[in-house]
Amino acid sequence: MALAQQKMEYGRGETGFADLVAAYGNLDSLALLDVMINDEFKDNIALVSSFGAESIVLLDMVAQVNPETPVIFLNTQKLFGETLGYRDRIAAELGLKNIITVKPDPQEVAAEDKNGLLWTRDTDACCALRKVRPLARVMNGYGAWITGRKRFQTANRRNISLIEQDGSKIKINPLAPWTQQELDQIMEKKALPQHPLIAEGYLSIGCMPCTARVEAGQDRRMGRWAGQDKSECGIHIGENI
Repeated sequence: MALAQQKMEYGRGETGFADLVAAYGNLDSLALLDVMINDEFKDNIALVSSFGAESIVLLDMVAQVNPETPVIFLNTQKLFGETLGYRDRIAAELGLKNIITVKPDPQEVAAEDKNGLLWTRDTDACCALRKVRPLARVMNGYGAWITGRKRFQTANRRNISLIEQDGSKIKINPLAPWTQQELDQIMEKKALPQHPLIAEGYLSIGCMPCTARVEAGQDRRMGRWAGQDKSECGIHIGENI
């Protein structure tokens, strides 16, 4: 019997979370996804994916484990057209059958970003409007979610574990210990389709206004919110979801 069926609801106390970590905290990425999707949080977990530069690795793993897994895609309405096309292509090629596209609330957009230029004035407010709040609403229907965060990406992510408790949710980070080299190797080995903007120098891809090309030798995350003291949209900061 799954631990989740034996213990109190996750997020209501530390006992269930501690058991999850003890039982599964040392599994490899694919095995961790398998047990979380098909056993512990069956029908109660979703993958949140940007379909960005490195998303294909985790999407491919989830497709292997269970192609019916809900995949939450945030269409901020500020994305590159190439990202939307890539989403559709990858979903078809990997056989992902449950892509859930989430958009910002139109009434909130009309009230807070009528001219569509909020990002020029306050990127944190723009991210809250177009990413954080829409994701929080859809995640009310799930007890756990899967992220593609890696420790090497930012200082805020340096110590993330495979399994986290975040407010009332359990966060699964299957790729937390992976390096950029390991990601590149598996993408090459499996010939996984790359986001088309990678060839144009976009190595970390988010919303179009806040994504820049990265020069050779630069850290890949420098292309996000370039020139600002910002490395996270807010989804993974505090208990926003």
